[in-house]
Amino acid sequence: SASESVQTLSDLNPTLIFLGAAVSKKKTKNNSSMAGNISNTAVPISSSMSKLQSLNGLFAIYKKRGPTSTDVLNALKEALLKEAGAKNPNPRKRRKQSLKIGHGGTLDSAASGVLVVGVGNGTKMLTTMLAGSKKYVAVGELGKATDTLDATGQVILEKDFDHVTRVDVEEKLKHFVGDIMQVPPLYSALKKDGQRLSVLLQKGQKVEAKPARPVTVYSLTLQDFTPPLFTLDIECGGGFYVRSLVDDLGKALSSCAHVKELTRTKQGQFTLDHHVLHEDHWTLEHVVRVLQPCSGLAPHSDRTNIPEADA
Repeated sequence: SASESVQTLSDLNPTLIFLGAAVSKKKTKNNSSMAGNISNTAVPISSSMSKLQSLNGLFAIYKKRGPTSTDVLNALKEALLKEAGAKNPNPRKRRKQSLKIGHGGTLDSAASGVLVVGVGNGTKMLTTMLAGSKKYVAVGELGKATDTLDATGQVILEKDFDHVTRVDVEEKLKHFVGDIMQVPPLYSALKKDGQRLSVLLQKGQKVEAKPARPVTVYSLTLQDFTPPLFTLDIECGGGFYVRSLVDDLGKALSSCAHVKELTRTKQGQFTLDHHVLHEDHWTLEHVVRVLQPCSGLAPHSDRTNIPEADA
């Protein structure tokens, strides 16, 4: 969320990308039991590849605005495999060469910030990251509602907001703190019959809203109010959508609103300021430096003694 698409919470199954394949004299069989998007690539063995394959744990990267979370994960995969010498697949190699990698919660394409990545056995920890706490900074805009509930969508409603004061916003925000019920956006990573709702909508198909579900908001504060814009600091649990919050807030203020900008500043123990690798540091050396081994990760811990990513 925050969207969990701003996993949003993508799905409760983390996106797993299986890199590599088992190559032998017999026919190679695709592993159809893996969750998420799967690709098989045979790669030449190298010391870097061996080191890459031995990694197990979690780390965080920076997702910029524009690409999808899967696009970003694929770019990371490509950078690491290229460094390990796997640019040109070698199907004649018989040794099993594989790398499991996935992310722990979708960020909308229009959002930026912390994207937690699991590698090797670290992918087993990703469901915990989905359910764990996250922090966001959201800039909302009063007076306009969109079909996607953010700035990427079409404006479907405009209403006056001159009557809205800072005190009004702060008062209404109190009703969104704690254990609340929330209806997820139609445009989201949630699925119907195996397909994302957002994809079905883009195909012109009718999609019914998912029923309201319980979510938790640990803290919610108004940081800035300069109409029509306002800025929120949010700490929430898994399954929470910032876009739905801003839309509901606009309605509660007898107006309407949508998310103009969204940044995930923290997920679990990983913070935007100290623990993310930016794209120019997507190297094996930097990943090894910041990687948190599975044994050192408490499921619901907010430890802060994680090595900082020097990015």
